[in-house]
Amino acid sequence: MRQFQDWLCQQLEAADGLGRFQEDAWQHHGGGGGRSRVLTGGNIIEKGGVNFSAVEGTMSEQAARVLLMPDPGYFATGVSVVQHPRSPLVPISHMNVRYFEAASGEAWFGGGLDLTPIYVDVAQARWFHEQIQAVCQQHDASYYPRFKQWADEYFYLPHRQETRGIGGLFFDRLTVGKDGTFEHLFAFVQAVGEVYGRSYAAIMRQNAALPYSDEQKQWQLVRRGRYAEFNLAFDRGTRFGLETGGRTESILMSLPPQAEWHYNLQPQPGSPEAATQRWLQKGIDWLTDPPTTA
Repeated sequence: MRQFQDWLCQQLEAADGLGRFQEDAWQHHGGGGGRSRVLTGGNIIEKGGVNFSAVEGTMSEQAARVLLMPDPGYFATGVSVVQHPRSPLVPISHMNVRYFEAASGEAWFGGGLDLTPIYVDVAQARWFHEQIQAVCQQHDASYYPRFKQWADEYFYLPHRQETRGIGGLFFDRLTVGKDGTFEHLFAFVQAVGEVYGRSYAAIMRQNAALPYSDEQKQWQLVRRGRYAEFNLAFDRGTRFGLETGGRTESILMSLPPQAEWHYNLQPQPGSPEAATQRWLQKGIDWLTDPPTTA
């Protein structure tokens, strides 16, 4: 996981061309710690983070129930990533990979990745899903349809009745033994991290120089607000970090530097904003041309 953090920071810095990640090392009260790396003021990335942690401890019985942990004692390690670009034409991105061991001996992997475009580029969305589908196919033919549907369900704001973006993959509790060997599951998690770094760096390079208007920048702030709503109200990683006494600054790294909320804001009919809003739904098959709904 530490090696992956190093590699991904190098990929993102190379794609950005200007920004450099600053590291903040920290210790966890129960044992272990982490390295938070944040990039601000980049050429493409306005605020981004690539955080590594490896922590252990004993959580409260209540926290263990909330997080569906089989035992309050735990070891957890992983890398969590969120990138907020300057341009409204470069999507927000998220990725995380993680490994848990409960004191009971049960161990599992989890993770996911997704894109949150401010304006949906259908061809780019299809390309992104083609990349992750190809990686899944190399490990288990059932992974893409299963984990794509799981992402549609997970990255969803029920109070808005919309998805956070165009989805991707989400998987949790791929249990060592029941769902595969440690080596098989770890290889898949490594592949998820690699395809994220490769595909998102490509999108950064493709979109960074596209011109945009003040109106598009305003819509970006509104969509960033929806992103913040999800991370604060529904994200499991945020909940786990806060419940286990993690480092607050690192946990909330995922929030955008600026966001806005407007009362009952509705996109104008026929506008690009309204077009994007129509794509924010579950069950879209991005691999078809044109994309179809389930």
